[in-house]
Amino acid sequence: MRKVPRCMSTQHPDNVAHPFFADSEVLAGESEVQEAFFVFSQLGCTEQMWDSEGKAVDNQVVEKLLSKYPRFFSKNPLGSAFYLTYRVPNPSVEKDQGKILLETLASIPRAFDVARAAGFKTAPIFEVILPMTTSELELERVKNYYEQIIIGQKEKFLGKEHITVKKWVGDFQPEQINIIPLFEDIKSLTNCGSIVSKFVEGKDLEYQRVFLARSDPALNYGSVSAVLLSKIALQSLHRSEEKHGIPILPILGVGGSPMRGNFAPNKVNNCMEEYPSVQTFTIQSSFKYDYPFREAANAIDSLNSTKRCAPLHIDEKRALRLVGKMKKEYQGQITVMADIINSISAFVPNRRARKLHVGLFGYSRSLGAIRLPRAIKFCASFYTIGIPPELLGISGLSEKEFEELTGHYVKLHEDLSDAARFLDRNNLRRMPKPVKQGISKVLEWIDAEPDMGYADITSMNYDSLRKGLHGQLIEGIKQAAWKRNFLG
Repeated sequence: MRKVPRCMSTQHPDNVAHPFFADSEVLAGESEVQEAFFVFSQLGCTEQMWDSEGKAVDNQVVEKLLSKYPRFFSKNPLGSAFYLTYRVPNPSVEKDQGKILLETLASIPRAFDVARAAGFKTAPIFEVILPMTTSELELERVKNYYEQIIIGQKEKFLGKEHITVKKWVGDFQPEQINIIPLFEDIKSLTNCGSIVSKFVEGKDLEYQRVFLARSDPALNYGSVSAVLLSKIALQSLHRSEEKHGIPILPILGVGGSPMRGNFAPNKVNNCMEEYPSVQTFTIQSSFKYDYPFREAANAIDSLNSTKRCAPLHIDEKRALRLVGKMKKEYQGQITVMADIINSISAFVPNRRARKLHVGLFGYSRSLGAIRLPRAIKFCASFYTIGIPPELLGISGLSEKEFEELTGHYVKLHEDLSDAARFLDRNNLRRMPKPVKQGISKVLEWIDAEPDMGYADITSMNYDSLRKGLHGQLIEGIKQAAWKRNFLG
């Protein structure tokens, strides 16, 4: 079996600094191709996600990499030493982007032709990630479309000449690709083991990779709930692995902020201890660009030298009861904060020329549906005014239930203490009552040592927002982000 990477570089725009090779704060086009080479050749990360979900993806990336850096890839072939993995739209959810899926799948044989012309024998791209997966049928559709339509066309005859497509334009390879489900909501995360089992049943697979979201569950249900849901999913996948006798290799979509995973160069060991059964951790933009290069590269080296283990045990029924309580409290607190957060998010700077899939933050029908920014701008907006979003929702528990969390969540107190550094007690007093009272309750349970210099910035940010001083707010957003070492 191939050595599946321990880390996957992604294009999530959670960075404050922009990379040295970019000519703009907004990474796009050729700079993203150059980023892939930087990740491979300098950082030591062996996989790069290439995101075609909601953006005009450059389907010529393989040709550009091989033609621009021929010496490097002659020694380190794409598809065997380094890997590009497409993330594609899910037509079941994003119908208007469905054709992008088809275009992206159609580009895979073209990438193979480019690599073959350059003297390589391996397929440079052979795995795709399907976001927002809720059923094995969605995975089957992608697999069947590729095999039946993209590959199947090569034996089709054309017109009276009776010539096959293969004879006309050449062969289509690879004949099969691996489909990686990405699970993002509470239902799919808790059912992911069953969904994966149904998909792998009867297939002759060497392994199956599975992607677990960490950011969107945190945005939707609260940070602590997201951790518990990840652990439930990992335990479920472990059962599937034992049942089917093939490696089920989880990818965890962690980011730099505590809300989105607390995965920074100085926190790699913490995450490996919290999620020992994860095979691949995502290396997002703040990890790559908001820390000294050597620190980031050393952390990746450390990660590459380790192996996954069995997951930590979690009482799934008890954990889900705690999630239910925190989710209800969290969503109530977000309801009263939505206007403030949406107002700030409009001024959070962009770092990528891309648009993530649009999501709705769903509540019960009696509360309607509240639209919020995507996870990175959502987090950045909270941090901008000194209200760490990690502290929301937890007040739905009793003190005894909170202490019970430590049996499920190893780094609970450390992660919450890291988040509490960004607390502005002055602004907390100005927040809506459910947020003010809820966070105050949680502060009695954790070690909280806020950074007073940081709070000075966030107090000014909130004043700028209220007075409509948008220029000052934009500068304040950046200033606070620099002190955090991540945007959101």
